Amino acid sequence: MMFRTALANCMSVRRAAALSPGILAFALLAGCGHAPERETPAYPTGARVELGNSALVRQQLYAQYREWKGTRYQIGGLSRRGIDCSGFMYVTFKSGLGVILPRSTELQAESGASVNRNELRSGDLVFFNTGIRVRHVGVYLERGHFLHASTSRGVMISELNDAYWKPRYWKARRIES
Repeated sequence: MMFRTALANCMSVRRAAALSPGILAFALLAGCGHAPERETPAYPTGARVELGNSALVRQQLYAQYREWKGTRYQIGGLSRRGIDCSGFMYVTFKSGLGVILPRSTELQAESGASVNRNELRSGDLVFFNTGIRVRHVGVYLERGHFLHASTSRGVMISELNDAYWKPRYWKARRIES
């Protein structure tokens, strides 16, 4: 409700600003262009897991999956009411593995070291080209499966060799603990 009120107030000021440049200057100085951010739950940083220990990493990732399974996709989301792919990686690595990742897919794709597809291990980030300048990220589990927040089905496990994902595979990155 607070978001709608702030947005309505901003829109009223913007309409008025069209009539008077002075009102526009006042609105910019007052910060009208910034709607309140969505409430973001604080996720505690979990115990740091040695990312080279594939069995322990897998155990943590499957626990995260059980906790988040079916959570719907919401761009910019960072809660169980809705989460996007990079947000899910951020939360999963922070609370499940004790590692802080950047929040965006773009920055996550630059983190860690490059890994060949045939050398993937549990905990490696896997990236996909899903559209023009659109990227998707998940985390590798085992035997060709990865965990991610799908735009159509929410948090789920998919196969790298799936007819949809295989041609869209872009690269993988290994995060060092």
